Amino acid sequence: MGQNYFSNRAQNNNIVSNFEQFSLQQLLDTGDYYFDKNSMDTALIYYNMLITLSRTGDVEQQKKMVEAYNRAALVYYYLSNYNSSYDLLIKALHKSEEIDYLLYLPKIYTNLGNIYYQYNKYDIAKSYYLDALSLSIDTISIVVILNNLGSVEIESEKYDSAFYYLDKALIISKQYHEVNLSNILNNFASLYRKEKKYDLAEHYYRLSLIEAQENNIFSMEANNLSNFGKLFFETHRFDSALLYIKLSNDIAIENSFLEVLADNYLLLSQIAEKKGEGKKAFEYFKRYADLKDSVFNIEKFADISQMQRLYEISKTNEQIEHLHLENQINERTIHYQKIILRIGLVILLLLSGLLLFIWISFLQSKKLRKSYKMLFHKNLEIIKLGKNTTDKELGEQNKNIVVSEAQKELLDKILSIMEDVSVICDPSFTIDNLAILVDSKHNYVSHVINSVMNQNFRSFLNTYRIREAQRLLSELDTTKFSIEHIALQVGFKSRSAFREAFKDITGLNPNFYIKSLQETAKS
Repeated sequence: MGQNYFSNRAQNNNIVSNFEQFSLQQLLDTGDYYFDKNSMDTALIYYNMLITLSRTGDVEQQKKMVEAYNRAALVYYYLSNYNSSYDLLIKALHKSEEIDYLLYLPKIYTNLGNIYYQYNKYDIAKSYYLDALSLSIDTISIVVILNNLGSVEIESEKYDSAFYYLDKALIISKQYHEVNLSNILNNFASLYRKEKKYDLAEHYYRLSLIEAQENNIFSMEANNLSNFGKLFFETHRFDSALLYIKLSNDIAIENSFLEVLADNYLLLSQIAEKKGEGKKAFEYFKRYADLKDSVFNIEKFADISQMQRLYEISKTNEQIEHLHLENQINERTIHYQKIILRIGLVILLLLSGLLLFIWISFLQSKKLRKSYKMLFHKNLEIIKLGKNTTDKELGEQNKNIVVSEAQKELLDKILSIMEDVSVICDPSFTIDNLAILVDSKHNYVSHVINSVMNQNFRSFLNTYRIREAQRLLSELDTTKFSIEHIALQVGFKSRSAFREAFKDITGLNPNFYIKSLQETAKS
């Protein structure tokens, strides 16, 4: 995955020009070779070649298409692009049912279960795993499914059931040397960690790590090191936790294991918070939030080289389609068309790469500006959550710029009224109501708010209402009250208006704010 963009492009062009010499099985085997080497972009090219060539083939050829769909889905799964992975698995499922390729269904069901597992839909994941288990006749597949069922039961806190599945997987796997034990041992360690049997957990994590390193399973190695960090954090060995998280991050960054990276940044944030390093805790938490959002909305996240590779693959697939059609034309015409196509492709890739770079640079710049705003508000939330900053104090900060005594007197009255929650949280409260309450005129009140507070009345009112919403959220059980309930409590007539005002004032959407409060309460 770490190859230079231009060397990748040259390699892929060479692949395209020579693909016709491969059989379908050779394409599949070559894709698997690059998949095992962690060259995911190249593996995808071979799988997509196979899919293209087998579309109009006989049943046996279309079986290879099903396998290629499934393998390509695995590539996107390891890249944390779950939407693309799911889409390919559904295509594989439909095609396998269409041609009665039922022997392959367990693999598809297992991979669908894995996607639902990532989204914490454990009941659905378990249902797919059980369906896969009922159809499986291959020993290695059975071991994988039993291990996955153990993972689901651990997350569902069904520890006896988890031990049953994991123990069964371990017993079967010991009879077959080709089965890798790393994942099973890791799940045993996680089970013992959940049960707070830390010595056993550490022992099994170490065994799992050795297995992963000996077999060059980088994803398992990164995940295992991350789990070591979590174990040491829970046992208050923070320096050891930091060491293992750094080792895990080195592997995860090199191989784009986004889910592992997200977990690591969350743990680093928790460690920094325990050490009283508030600013560092927020910085790590921000990275965690961005990555977590990226994993489940992958179109919003990719570095330049990653997007270039994916774009290159898409264009290479178009080239494959053209080359396939050109087989119907005479050799002389094919020769000239290939030359024109390659030149056009190079020009298109260069121009598209330049436009892509400019566009992503713009997005990153915009995102950076927004992150500074979020940094301030998140610091207030995480570091100063317990500090009582009253509306009166906020008003005093702005009163320093008042010149006119009349304005100062009117501002005092306005701020006094704005402290009355029962008044400002009335949905029908307007600037006219405020003018009556302070015994003044509409235009005087509006002028003072505009000139002194540097806000229009709506923004001024929303600031107080959102502060009241933040106070309510910090005091109420957020699992029992909906956003709509809080919005109505502070005077908003619709969820959308509340969300817009909340995000404008705090820099965060209400869902993320509530989630952060819940996580802070648990830590």
